[in-house]
Amino acid sequence: MSYKITPDYKIFTDATADFSSSMLQGLPRVEVIPMEVTVGDDRFLYGPGSNLSVRQFYAMQRGGKYATTSQINPVAYRKAFEKALNEGYDILYLGFSSGMSGCYNNARLCMDELRTEYPKRKIICTDTLCAAVGEAFLVREALRKQYEGMDLDDLAAWVDANKLKVCHWFTVDVFDHLKHGGRVSAASAAVGGMLNIKPMLHVDHDGKLGVVKKPRGRNKAIKEQIAQMQAGWQPEISPLVVIGHGDDPEAAEKLKHAVENQFPKADIHIAEIGPIIGGHTGPGMLALIYWGNNR
Repeated sequence: MSYKITPDYKIFTDATADFSSSMLQGLPRVEVIPMEVTVGDDRFLYGPGSNLSVRQFYAMQRGGKYATTSQINPVAYRKAFEKALNEGYDILYLGFSSGMSGCYNNARLCMDELRTEYPKRKIICTDTLCAAVGEAFLVREALRKQYEGMDLDDLAAWVDANKLKVCHWFTVDVFDHLKHGGRVSAASAAVGGMLNIKPMLHVDHDGKLGVVKKPRGRNKAIKEQIAQMQAGWQPEISPLVVIGHGDDPEAAEKLKHAVENQFPKADIHIAEIGPIIGGHTGPGMLALIYWGNNR
């Protein structure tokens, strides 16, 4: 693989970003910082060098275990960033939304110190206000711009100017994990389960995850996702569309076919949703991510 311009900076993100291999094919390498996940009473590391697979994680969830996640601490950030700085690279970190985690603030504190210690290096910390496959979507597009030769400052500015155009529309198959995380009440979860409601969530302009609609059944939930994309898709930015799923490839294929039928020019990729967001939403989550004006 050869780049149009050899990059003199590295793009970092965290294990919240859920990529498929096809999303990264032919692009510069992204450095992914692992995160800690606790499932039941067991602690794991998820990301490069992890001891937890997506399949293993959802099997434990389906077995009745709940998950919690831990934010990346400044020491872990320093270890990852210093290696690149000592190799002579500048850094752009595209981090998990500050509306859902303290990771961004920890990275910013670490980078403030590193700028003093490495005054000749550019070190930029950016809050993506995105999560899961949405975060991966934005990082992937940043890698594309890097491949095309965009320099670090211009790319950081481009990400800030466009990150609120990344539209996330999620449906959740079960209420248990939303209830466990305090996002819905026990009464709402009980009623939702009885009525076969598939909550529609999105990531808002503050980078927070919230319930916006309550379609009944998977088919209606998918129709609602397609309706949102019809209302706001902006393929002139890029035709990239990412479908994410929480251990439900059949539902992902169903959503993919629906997107293909309505948007034949879409460049569709399917990615698994990992434990960082999956820990809060549970098995069966289905996400649709696109460039648009109706976040």
